[in-house]
Amino acid sequence: MTEFLHPSLYPVNAVLNALERDRNKPIVELAGEPAWTGGQILDTTSQLTQALIAAGIGNGTRIALLAGNSIEVLLLHNAIGYAGGCLVAMHPMGSADDHLFAIEDANVEVLLYDPRKFERRAAELAARTDRLKVVLSLGHGESGQDLLALARQYTPGPLVPPVMDPGTITRLSYSGGTTGKPKAIPGNPRTGGTALSIMMSEWEWPIEPRVLAVVPLSHAGGSLFGPTLLKHGTMVVLPAFEPGAVLAAIEKYKITCTMLVPTMIYALLDHPDFDKYDLSSLETIFYGASLMSPARLKEGIERLGKVFFQFYGQAEAPMTVSVLRRSEHDPDNPLRLASCGRPVPYVDVALLGDDNQPVPDGEPGEICVRGPLVMDGYLDREEQNRETLAGGWLHTGDVAVKDPDGFLRIVDRKKDMIVTGGFNVFPSEVENVIAQHPAVAQVSVFGIADEKWGEAVWAACVLRPGQTVEDGELIALVREHKGPVQAPKRVVFVDSIPQTAVGKPDKKALRATYAAAVAA
Repeated sequence: MTEFLHPSLYPVNAVLNALERDRNKPIVELAGEPAWTGGQILDTTSQLTQALIAAGIGNGTRIALLAGNSIEVLLLHNAIGYAGGCLVAMHPMGSADDHLFAIEDANVEVLLYDPRKFERRAAELAARTDRLKVVLSLGHGESGQDLLALARQYTPGPLVPPVMDPGTITRLSYSGGTTGKPKAIPGNPRTGGTALSIMMSEWEWPIEPRVLAVVPLSHAGGSLFGPTLLKHGTMVVLPAFEPGAVLAAIEKYKITCTMLVPTMIYALLDHPDFDKYDLSSLETIFYGASLMSPARLKEGIERLGKVFFQFYGQAEAPMTVSVLRRSEHDPDNPLRLASCGRPVPYVDVALLGDDNQPVPDGEPGEICVRGPLVMDGYLDREEQNRETLAGGWLHTGDVAVKDPDGFLRIVDRKKDMIVTGGFNVFPSEVENVIAQHPAVAQVSVFGIADEKWGEAVWAACVLRPGQTVEDGELIALVREHKGPVQAPKRVVFVDSIPQTAVGKPDKKALRATYAAAVAA
């Protein structure tokens, strides 16, 4: 039946149509540089597509992208699609081990990197794996062929939308698992098209979107491009998040909306020059990725007005399962500010108990989702798929309660994943690193609620008899092997780690003990 689906339903085709419509309009710029028109974007995307095909990219070729924010990254999302490739997004803050795992797990054949930031990392990855057949750089690099120079050799031509089944894997993003090993989450035209439709219809966009892109474009930030084009908007891209630069850009470009994670919002509110900037143009701040402190959210409303719009989702059901609209942010209702909103109409959402049956209203249950937004299953993870997709529902791992008005409030995480600064940290990944230290006998990693980070990573360690180690040494060890996000904010040394009745480390008891100590 898929032959009856018109390809313009797919995001890559919607973007093409919007660019053709606005061929002469300035659409996107890297802050401080000339703006690109729709026509320039189309022409360069055509050249990049031809260059990718010449470099060997074809149907299903998996391409790992390692880059910061740039115009080229936005264009490559579509160029890879037109070439028939599959984008494997690697987070720019990830460690070399994480990037290597993704390359080998996803059978990546092509590495595409930005030499301005990742020259050494690209060289290291190429040396550590034999999976890579092609290495391409965005500009002159020592480790790969210059894709941009290659693209300039081609004459821009019409972009031909690929014809594909709606279930064709066009993107792989990585999420950790209960074992700590990351899992590849496939994206396809069906999930991508549904996510775009939800963003278009359910998100509260300004009448004139002037969008500031700050979060990584290789991940959630890139999802802003399609709606911006379809809404006749414009976009300003910042290379990275820096509070002062964000405030200055909002004032300079009269930004009307942006996407931020809670820790970024905290950094803006805490900036010493916050009140010196004219932020009156700002109509909407889309925020998500982790829980936001109700106290800080109330402060934000008091200082910026009701500009906050929360979206709740996960990579397995991309971007939007529920929303808390601007008008629903009641600064006098802490429980409402702690809510992740109400489900959007495009998905079915239920709070299920361990028996896979709905729990009564007001009782905690796991947020479970079904519908066209939901992934088909993790790549090559049959056991995890049976668990995560049990009963025909996506089991999110988030436990919530529903109030009489239908608002969901996340109260805990069914599993022990820590969300810190908008990023997922899996305790076993950190534990495996700390346990390598010769002085450590046992370690348990857990999250503690934190005003700045949402959750802070803590580690409780039992040392071997007669051994000593400084907490800073263990923190540095994790930072070296996993990156700054996974590095614990606190390491505590204990005589023993509490256990459950079945002999497992009792993380709930650890959280309760140290949360009480922090609050005291």
